[in-house]
Amino acid sequence: MQNRVQNLIQSKVSLAPMAGITDYVLRSLVRKYAPDALLTTEMISSEFLAQNVRTEITKLDETHHPIVYQINGHKPHLMRGASQYLTQFADMLDINMGCPVNKVVKGQDGAALMRNPSLAADLVKAVKEGTNKPVSVKFRLGYTADEMNFVEFGQQMQEAGAEFITIHGRTRSQFYAGKADWEKIRLLKENVDVPVFANGDITSIETAVECLEKSKADGIAIGRGILGDPTLIGRVAHYLKTGEKLPEPSLDEKLDMMKWHLDEEIKLRGEAVAIKFFRKFYPYYIAGIRNASKIRGVMVIEDDYNKILEYIEYIRKENSVQCV
Repeated sequence: MQNRVQNLIQSKVSLAPMAGITDYVLRSLVRKYAPDALLTTEMISSEFLAQNVRTEITKLDETHHPIVYQINGHKPHLMRGASQYLTQFADMLDINMGCPVNKVVKGQDGAALMRNPSLAADLVKAVKEGTNKPVSVKFRLGYTADEMNFVEFGQQMQEAGAEFITIHGRTRSQFYAGKADWEKIRLLKENVDVPVFANGDITSIETAVECLEKSKADGIAIGRGILGDPTLIGRVAHYLKTGEKLPEPSLDEKLDMMKWHLDEEIKLRGEAVAIKFFRKFYPYYIAGIRNASKIRGVMVIEDDYNKILEYIEYIRKENSVQCV
């Protein structure tokens, strides 16, 4: 690993970026259990930054270091400007070249860049011109199954100046269907010199170990796997260091995390906005409990904070183990 990137990668497990998910609050929650992990922000639009849109998306706590700020776009001058602005917050800047969402791809951003490697390389160069921090890229296996250009693409990004790569083991056309192909990631690792982190379908200590064995990657980036269990990154990192499996959080602990998460979002966004924003998280925190579907259906339309607290305590009571 190159020295300045190696200094940032203190753990083999990182937090992958997720739009609308890995905000200031969730990063703070993950950091509680993963003190050394590389954290990544949600995707930040270079177009928005160019319009002087400064939101909670750039909010930073000193405990979040080491942290990567991820930006997206397809215009080199805007990406350069974004990197200039975000350098004050970031330890590393990442370029999103893998988002599969239609509105992103139609705008020539995200995974669309895998069909335009020369533009993607220009973006890496532009971001590097705007910062003295390391620059990384995140992409997929390709746009479709017939366009799996990830090895050549990775080599081109490295040649353009990328110092770190995270790769999701699916194509853009798969979105999140099927299984991530960790073995293909090994081909990239064998053909580039920069550190490579594997991403996709890592939901437990066991899948983390399997991914590392099959991909031979330097580490792993966990995204959706932390939803409902913010301890996962810390538990995986601890196991990889010590061989000890820490217990999964109990329901009581998950409910406490959910309440803390909601309360902190309210502090950040205001109660009305935060309660609506938080609806996406309920299904993950209460997955597997008795009457989960019914309770979820009620919670996702509730706007009253006190009623939400009542539901949390109802869940706690109804799912507690009764000793006779």
